[in-house]
Amino acid sequence: MPHIVFDKRIDLFALAKNFTEIFQKTHILIKIHSVFVEYNGLAALFSTVVIDNMHQDFLIEISTTKSKTTIRLYPQTDPVKTDGVKLSIALLSKYVLSIFPDLKVTKTNLTEYITT
Repeated sequence: MPHIVFDKRIDLFALAKNFTEIFQKTHILIKIHSVFVEYNGLAALFSTVVIDNMHQDFLIEISTTKSKTTIRLYPQTDPVKTDGVKLSIALLSKYVLSIFPDLKVTKTNLTEYITT
């Protein structure tokens, strides 16, 4: 399962308040267009569309604890893990880093997507 883990807790309400649609159109179309934050602020879901070899609608989840924040695919939507799907997670992580620049990636299996 593709994921990115950061070293600190983030404020998901602040992230949602500042959220603007993420749109990329190259040979892969990616649109992350809305966010829903859980009432306790421990999880958020981002509605995502990726069109590469296929059209997929799915959710990306950001969950946070006292010591870390994780970005991953929401398991109940389970899209095919294409390059576009993996790139969408990387794009969301770059957005998170733009809001919280002091975060550090501590664990990921998407290194080639977040370094480009």
